[in-house]
Amino acid sequence: MAFTLPDLPYAHDALAALGMSKETLEYHHDIHHKAYVDNGNKLIAGTEWENKSVEEIVVGTYNKTAVAQNGIFNNASQHWNHALFWEIMGPGQTAMPGALEKALTESFGSVDKFKEEFSAAGAGQFGSGWAWLVKDADGALKVTKTENGVNPLCFGQTALLGCDVWEHSYYIDFRNKRPAYLTNFLDKLVNWEAVAARL
Repeated sequence: MAFTLPDLPYAHDALAALGMSKETLEYHHDIHHKAYVDNGNKLIAGTEWENKSVEEIVVGTYNKTAVAQNGIFNNASQHWNHALFWEIMGPGQTAMPGALEKALTESFGSVDKFKEEFSAAGAGQFGSGWAWLVKDADGALKVTKTENGVNPLCFGQTALLGCDVWEHSYYIDFRNKRPAYLTNFLDKLVNWEAVAARL
């Protein structure tokens, strides 16, 4: 089915006081995400993927033996990644629900240890990619990182939280300081209720 650019669930300037400027969201959502949608629609037109869901396209076009993925995968996956990214951020400082806090503490030792591991994964991703909190098929919570547009769907995992570490996500606000961007993301931008709802 055709990809559609989702509206942001908040105004473009709603996250500015929390470290993600209106300019960043205008570039990131309105230009970068829109390009994945537009290019993806062109690439799937007339193919076997034209009437499939974005999740089916991501899983069906992923090549686990290659680092460089095909164009259909790249655009479908990045569309899926960004749709999640907008959803798990918000302008309201939400307290972490007890069930999520308990799950993170059981899996990582503490919420602070989880944040350290997540930030290290994002900072340590060479080049472009994503940092993730995932629920594995066995129910275990893990922190992972992926290159380029690869996401947890490719590995049968459920994405609970994803952070874009492509430069277009942070360069306007943080320049080259990716670790500072990741800390700010976890401390100020994440809507923990939205993350908990994905458990």
